[in-house]
Amino acid sequence: MLKAQQRLSQVHSHLASSEVDLIPRGRESILSKSPDDIVVTCALRTPFTKGGKGGLKDTPAADLLAHALKALLARSKLDSFLVEDLAVGSVLPPGGGATEFRAAALVAGFPESTAVKSLNRQCSSGLQAICDISHAIRSGMIEIGIGAGVESMSSQYGPGAVTEFSELLDSHPEAKSCKVPMGVLSEQMAKDQSISRKDQDAFAASSYQKALKAQQEGKFDEEIAPLKDVKFIDPNTDEERIISVNKDDGIRDGITAESLGKIKPAFAKDGSIHAGNASQITDGAAAVLLMKRSTAERLGQNIVGKFVSSSIVGVKPLLMGIGPWKAIPVALEKAGISKQEVDVFEINEAFASQCLWCVRELRLDEKKVNPNGGAIAFGHPLGCTGARQVATLFNELGRTGKKIGVTSMCVGTGMGMAAVFVKE
Repeated sequence: MLKAQQRLSQVHSHLASSEVDLIPRGRESILSKSPDDIVVTCALRTPFTKGGKGGLKDTPAADLLAHALKALLARSKLDSFLVEDLAVGSVLPPGGGATEFRAAALVAGFPESTAVKSLNRQCSSGLQAICDISHAIRSGMIEIGIGAGVESMSSQYGPGAVTEFSELLDSHPEAKSCKVPMGVLSEQMAKDQSISRKDQDAFAASSYQKALKAQQEGKFDEEIAPLKDVKFIDPNTDEERIISVNKDDGIRDGITAESLGKIKPAFAKDGSIHAGNASQITDGAAAVLLMKRSTAERLGQNIVGKFVSSSIVGVKPLLMGIGPWKAIPVALEKAGISKQEVDVFEINEAFASQCLWCVRELRLDEKKVNPNGGAIAFGHPLGCTGARQVATLFNELGRTGKKIGVTSMCVGTGMGMAAVFVKE
């Protein structure tokens, strides 16, 4: 009897050890391949141009989306009839953009059988779209889908983007904080956390300098889908011209911490935040094609990388900017890796103050963060950024021969989002 119990104990121990061994851990885990992996087979974006001034200022959001979707089909060479759902993140369009985005998909060459939805989780909308499609594939709801993001801040950004609060909402202190302008609350956060203007300007100048160098070296070319025959009305002469737009036009030469130090604060006389150390108002679109690895291999699709994990968290509305600090560790934990195992972090630069604070608090290697600059240098088209970051991340990982990347952003009203990806 005793021998039988000992044998059962040995078998149980062996099985328990085998089960643990079957659950890969850490970097080795997420670098392994499975037929059920959710993979990206194409990721791209339009050029980003300055709101109200740039080359895409007269192009409606739905038209930008249609261009990105057409380019995605052309590059991937995928039969559009195979795409079952398309999620589009966007913040500013009336009605969420649902009607015009469905129309844009039809214009781009998708059949009536391809469903379309719009969604709004503010600055993380593009990433949320990718996550929604990934989860739909993983659950078996669909086989192939596209997560996208778009914003025309030239035509839709302004006071009308936020509705008036009711007496009920205004009567609740925490709820009322949700409508405090992000620049104002970021200014207060910078003061409370002692983030100096000097440090903010140095961070912003570095973003510009990295982006300029990357643009000059052609590092963005692979992720950008240029636009031809774009209508452009000259803001100075009202002359209408047809132009081509093939690069980000917010990136500027000659930006230094000293030159930024001369700009007046935007939100308080004694403040530290200004137009030069905050994200630019920008127009743009991005799109990411997703499916299971088994599907991609069956269809002969080129696998760019895979989606591993994601996180969404809430923080106090007045501390909106700390979102990445809370979201990134959660996404890393879900992936089973440490921050040291990440090769590149793409963290949205909503404001230099909040991005710098998150990087410092997480104790990240600053050389790994936004190696080609960020939203301060080339812009933050709200609903688009989350999808743009994925295209930029895979581009950089592929160019440098690295593997693991994280994208993240703070989210208005007090949230943060992050995701982990692996380059093939």
